[in-house]
Parts: sequence; C-alpha cells; structure tokens
Amino acid sequence: MSTKILVTENLTVSFGGFKALNQLNFSMDVGELRVIIGPNGAGKTTFLDVITGKVRPTEGQVTFKNHRNLRKLSEYQIAQLGIGRKFQTPRVYPKLTPRENLQLACDRPKAVFPSLFGQSSPASRQTVQGLLDTTGLVAKADLPAQYLSHGEKQWLEIGMLVAQSPDLLLVDEPVAGLTDEETVLTGELLLSLAESHSIIVIEHDMEFVRQIAQTVTVLHQGSVLCEGTMAEVQANPQVIEVYLGSPAESAPSRVQVG
Repeated sequence: MSTKILVTENLTVSFGGFKALNQLNFSMDVGELRVIIGPNGAGKTTFLDVITGKVRPTEGQVTFKNHRNLRKLSEYQIAQLGIGRKFQTPRVYPKLTPRENLQLACDRPKAVFPSLFGQSSPASRQTVQGLLDTTGLVAKADLPAQYLSHGEKQWLEIGMLVAQSPDLLLVDEPVAGLTDEETVLTGELLLSLAESHSIIVIEHDMEFVRQIAQTVTVLHQGSVLCEGTMAEVQANPQVIEVYLGSPAESAPSRVQVG
C-alpha cells in the first residue's frame, strides 16, 4: 500500500459566498509527480494557497504525511514541516550570484550576512555545487542572477527550493514565458527531482504536461473533475465540455486541453 504524502477531504474555501474550492477531495502518493490543470478560475492557485497556509479553508482539512492536519498551522510552520512552494514569477536575489542564492537557501536559519561572509560547511558547499549541476547553472554560478535568462532564473529558484530539503514541492506554472528549449529543460529538471521528491505542478502548457505527467488531475469550479493519464483526460467527455463549452455528446472525441 502506497504512503500518502498529501490528502484533502471536503476542502472548501468561500470568498463572500463564492466557493473557490468546493468539497475538494484529493490525494497523492509519496514520490509522485502530479500535474494539476484546469480552466482559469478552477481553483488551482487557491488549492496551493490552502496547502501552504496562505489561505484558511472554510471547511475540510489538509493532511500531510498521513498524520498532520495543516488547517490551523501558519505558513512558516507548514514550511518547516517540509512543504516548499515556487510561485509563477521567479523570486531570486538579482544582485547575488546563483552560488550565493543557493548558499542562502541552504543556510536559511542563519542571517544573510553570516551566510554570505561566514564559512559555510563542506556539506553545504557540496549541496550548492550539486544543485548548480542539477539546474545546469555551473557556467553562470558566479554571475549576478540579474543577468540570467528568465528560464535560468526559474531553474535557480527551483534549486533554492530544493536546497531547503522539502518533502513536497509545489511548482506553479514553471514554464510560463520560457522558450521551447527552456521548457524542455525545465521538464527534464523536474523529472530528475521527482526521483527524490514528491511534486505538484500546476501548468497550462499541455506539451509540457505531456512531457512530465504520469497522472493528471483536472480541477473545475473548485472540485476534482477527473484524474488519469493525459490520454484519458483528453478523451474524457466532461473535460471536453468544460474546455470547449459545448455539450459532451456533440463535442469531438478528443480535445487539446489547455
């Protein structure tokens, strides 16, 4: 029996009568890479907001690693339990180098100046070098991050997230604004990280979803509409209706979701 890393039960979030999440039930296994898709307003970002404690659910609960209900915990407490989140826009220190950004992430409990100017441990330096290798930033390790491309900044922030050793990575639209080549490389990076982490990815780029997804969850109006492989999701009559806005019985048998 697989161990569940994240389970939500009847998760509901109401904003002035509007239900951004509506009795959402979701679960994923330890070591799984899950992609979540859905039309705008489906509740995808709100879902991540609830998991990380940014938004409190009106009803229901979020259980992490089979035993811890996150509902009443603060954002920093949830982060300390092992959940890390990458937002859509890269959040890196532009005047610091990738090496320095990663060093700060590794030494997160420390203050900024001791992390930058103090003596880092051999283990910390090894971790940073490993992340530079993983993210493909070795050649630009000592260049200020402001000179990195958009894709390289995305990879650096993913590396900074991994440096904090989370058990669950939440990655929100990692390929928005990337070139085709950067998109493929981002997919390869996430597949590599999925060998040692549980990952949830929210994305609209369906070519990218095909590259990385084993299981896809479709959200609609704050609830899970369906789950399955990409092929199963594309052929699902309810998904066709939601994305095309036409009755399922008159819609094509397959649809390009996204």
